[in-house]
Amino acid sequence: MSSGKVLLGLLAGLAAGALTGILLAPEKGSATRKKLSKKGEDFVENVTEKFNEFVDSISEKIEEVTEKVSGNTEESKVKSGETKKNAKTTPG
Repeated sequence: MSSGKVLLGLLAGLAAGALTGILLAPEKGSATRKKLSKKGEDFVENVTEKFNEFVDSISEKIEEVTEKVSGNTEESKVKSGETKKNAKTTPG
């Protein structure tokens, strides 16, 4: 199972537990609604933060791969040039 699915499941479980706890608490409806609203905002903020971290890590990995591919391309061009140069200078 991927870590993203585990994280999403953990966050959903946390939200469900918090919601259940708030709904079962003996408070006025207005206080409960305020708590639910606050918990919802916290949950959205948490998910957004985790998503942004995930996107940043993927972007970094893509950048690393791009740099490696670019480096390999340059190395291939240099080797190709050396091979052509050796072919011209080799008596035949």
